[in-house]
Amino acid sequence: MIQKVSREILMISIEQIRGARGLLGWSQTELAEAAGRSLPTIKRLEREHGEGPIVSDDVREAVQRALEKAGVEFIPENGGGAGVRMKKRKR
Repeated sequence: MIQKVSREILMISIEQIRGARGLLGWSQTELAEAAGRSLPTIKRLEREHGEGPIVSDDVREAVQRALEKAGVEFIPENGGGAGVRMKKRKR
């Protein structure tokens, strides 16, 4: 029996995605390449505010994985607001 390992995918906000790109110094093009998605898809994701085409959860997951792989950590809402930071480097 094969068991799928599930990772928690947070519902990260557009602001967190933009902030993560800023921390990494990535353009939308670089994020698209890292996430294996097209530039128009990333542009749609970052301007998504309930109007126009909406991206799938698969796109959000791919973007989150790419940013986390690059060293970003997403901080969930904990009363102080959701956020983003660089992961602590292991010594």
